[in-house]
Amino acid sequence: QVQLVESGGGLVQAGGSLRLSCAVSGSNFRLNAMGWYRQAPGKQRELVALIRGSSTNYADSVKGRFTSSRDDALNTAYLQMNSLKPEDTAVYYCKANIVRLGVGYEYWGQGTQVTVSS
Repeated sequence: QVQLVESGGGLVQAGGSLRLSCAVSGSNFRLNAMGWYRQAPGKQRELVALIRGSSTNYADSVKGRFTSSRDDALNTAYLQMNSLKPEDTAVYYCKANIVRLGVGYEYWGQGTQVTVSS
């Protein structure tokens, strides 16, 4: 069984920073791409950042403000969010593409609330 556990959300004022973490636990798996998504009230879930190999792609709305990274030794991904804006308020989810016993799976974290006050 594989689990994703997110942490690091909270309430911050506009211009502030937060760092999200997503730890993948389990056994007998290989971690491939990892991504961060967010969903604001009344809106569809959208991609924030996608880490595939050595490259990371960001949504235009967060470029220059958010940085995603991963520590493969810890099976953990991070999302450093700087210069936060009220429009960044959303539930943030991480997603992991995993290969386990030769079969590919997609797992989601439980989500963590980020609220940016103006």
